[in-house]
Amino acid sequence: MGKPTRVTNRVRALRFAAGEMTQANLADRVGVTRQTVIAIEQGRYSPSLEMAFQIARAFNVPLDDVFQYPEVK
Repeated sequence: MGKPTRVTNRVRALRFAAGEMTQANLADRVGVTRQTVIAIEQGRYSPSLEMAFQIARAFNVPLDDVFQYPEVK
């Protein structure tokens, strides 16, 4: 994969808050592989905008509760 992204996320924390949802469960809900979920959680991959919305909907939270981008000062 490419260089690490500056986008951070709370996917792992949200999975545990959602009854300890597994990476495989989330992957199935979003239509990706478990390896993709792992890469997103580790910050090695930024999902497409469409996938980001699907992940947020899987947790029933707004997009910016899942993904954050640092503010430019």
